[in-house]
Amino acid sequence: MPVLLLLFVAMVVEITVLVLVGQAIGLLPTILLLIAASLLGMWLLRREGARTLASFQEAVRHRRVPQREMVDGGLIAAAGLLVIIPGFVSDVLALFLLFPPTRAIVTRRVTRIAERRAESARHGGVIVVDSVVLGQDDGPGDTLDRRP
Repeated sequence: MPVLLLLFVAMVVEITVLVLVGQAIGLLPTILLLIAASLLGMWLLRREGARTLASFQEAVRHRRVPQREMVDGGLIAAAGLLVIIPGFVSDVLALFLLFPPTRAIVTRRVTRIAERRAESARHGGVIVVDSVVLGQDDGPGDTLDRRP
């Protein structure tokens, strides 16, 4: 249900922005601006996709884990989906993910989050806080040391 709500909100935002831009600059310039943004997005999508694929192949060839390249590929794929959706908000988000400097910021953040989750999973999901071991089913005040 939250996904449908998110899609509905995104659709309302896109339509609202389209109407506001259309009222501000007119119908024909709005359509031309949408086409220009989509063409720029497709060009960047093709260029950055090819660069990321070449970078991925280079990492594999040098027997290096292609962690950054995999995240970049996922972000570029998400940007590809956003370019397809008509509207200014989705195009701006797509261009944000396609420009290398801004994508690098998102890549670092996604990589950091993935590393934290992997580190947590490596310890079996057990969190150690002040030398008290809490299991996944234990609450904040529920320790494993249960003395009568």
